[in-house]
Amino acid sequence: MTATLERYGFDAARTAFAGRTAVAACIAFVIGWALGLEHPQWSAMAVWAASQPTRGQLLEKGFFRVAGTISGTLAGIALVLAMEIHPALLVLGLALWVGLCTAIGNLQRGFVAYGTVLAGYTAAMVSLLDAAHPDQVLHLGADRFATVLTGVVTAMVVGAFFAPPAARGALRARLAALVADLLEAAATPASDERAPALLAEMSAIEDGLDPHGAGSFRSRRDVRAVRAVLIAAMALLLWRRTAETLPAAVAAELMRAAQLLRADAPEAAAEALTRACAGRPDLAETLAPLAAALHGWLRPETPPTETALPVVLHRDWIGAREAGLRAFGGLLLFGAIWQLTGWSAGAYMLLGLSVMLSLFSSFENPTAQMRNVFYGQILGVIGALACRWLAWPLAGSELQMILSTLPFILIGPLFVGHRRTVGASFDYNMVLMLMLQPHWPLSGSLNASLAAGLAVLAGPVVAMIAYRFVYPTSLRRRQETLIAMMRRDLGDLAADPQALSHRQVWRARLYHRVLRLVRLSGRSARASGEAMEIGLALLGLGQATMRAHEIEAAGVPAARAARAVLARLARFPADPGHSSAALARLGARLSGADATLFAEAAAQITAPAVTGRAA
Repeated sequence: MTATLERYGFDAARTAFAGRTAVAACIAFVIGWALGLEHPQWSAMAVWAASQPTRGQLLEKGFFRVAGTISGTLAGIALVLAMEIHPALLVLGLALWVGLCTAIGNLQRGFVAYGTVLAGYTAAMVSLLDAAHPDQVLHLGADRFATVLTGVVTAMVVGAFFAPPAARGALRARLAALVADLLEAAATPASDERAPALLAEMSAIEDGLDPHGAGSFRSRRDVRAVRAVLIAAMALLLWRRTAETLPAAVAAELMRAAQLLRADAPEAAAEALTRACAGRPDLAETLAPLAAALHGWLRPETPPTETALPVVLHRDWIGAREAGLRAFGGLLLFGAIWQLTGWSAGAYMLLGLSVMLSLFSSFENPTAQMRNVFYGQILGVIGALACRWLAWPLAGSELQMILSTLPFILIGPLFVGHRRTVGASFDYNMVLMLMLQPHWPLSGSLNASLAAGLAVLAGPVVAMIAYRFVYPTSLRRRQETLIAMMRRDLGDLAADPQALSHRQVWRARLYHRVLRLVRLSGRSARASGEAMEIGLALLGLGQATMRAHEIEAAGVPAARAARAVLARLARFPADPGHSSAALARLGARLSGADATLFAEAAAQITAPAVTGRAA
């Protein structure tokens, strides 16, 4: 059976998961109707939105969906009440609310971000779909919450039988193998050629951590402990680029630690690292944090030690601000047009736009994603029109209407399972339910249904234009923004007189941003290679900046030259040429690893990719 499905382009596991979800959506739809809910189809939408492949993810997404629905419903009720004061307050308040939720959601991660964004467009759903009846807004809000709760509970009950727990063994083995490879590379002379591949594996592991942390506080602690190991291990890549030849005893301890990690003995590996850096302050700066992180990985509930690096995650403040302003401006503009023209289906268009400009703003390339959304919504509109005007007229009661809708829901798994339609499948399932409001006897006209369908389709079209021309968002621009933030970090680090007192925070943030940069570039071999080159260069410059702070604080003969380096780097990249000369002069006054570090930094800082200037 699996081979047959795959031969016709279906993914067997994904199709099976979507089939279970569709059945759960049908059950929630029927239960919502049986409970007398005004919009039982929203229960089915909640099932599609909440269902996840593992129990932990299902539990956490369900929780944040309920939390986001509550806050969004309350905001929607407040907006409708404000509309009674003046109609413009509905549009202005909705634009502000969705824009704020979008900006905050872009600063968060995982299902927390989902819940925040959901609160934004839930307010749109409550305030727009029944704006003509403000006296019923409390009823609508209660109905919205009840339908979501019905869908989430149904998804959890079905998921409890079928969704497996998250597999942690594979992640543990993968992380142990990575750190073992890093230690072996650090113990081996001339191992720089392995750095790009190791950095790529580190970024891949980090990118997939959030789903493992879903469902419990223990899982979150485990993921934080894994991130601590990754951040501490980043120092190994930099250290071997400038470190001198290791004593045989130290290299042997590193190889022993690698073997112990492969044998699933991280605590013994941490002890080997501690022995390796005993009496060697130059090694302790790199190896002691890694040893502490390995101890924390075994016991994530214990407080971190003084030598452990903090877990400081990259947050895209620039992208968050732009996403919030884009959502605010788009909703304000088209909301004003809706109110001025009185377009009857304008509420559907504004609702779709609130979802498109908020939910997809954190995607790596939302412009490209809008194409899949548009195709999925076309399928959803066609399915809804077919159900409303071909199936429902044959029904003799509201129950028969409900039952005749179920086959259209059960078509969804076919779109989810096939490789050509999977990108559009989610929007088919959601738009199908959004447009089908079961009421007996039937009312409305075909023209009104067509107008509502066109209004729904206008959402992704307008959003695509907004993503293209208003703060254009693409994978390339996200990479450029991240690199610009790292350049600014270097300038701020050089200008910070207290840099040494919180050096661990600076290092941890810079390390995580490099991992994010490499991951953003992973789809293209050329872009990935460039990102790794830039990332390693910026890490090296950060290491040189911190070392310059140390030399200046020590008051040694080279302190004046170090102070000049910091003054130049504080204006980086506005003046890369002078920064390069200052770094070279400082390197010439030093010897050993320090001389190598500053000589490499002087060469790297003028590279076009690092300075952001064309070659």
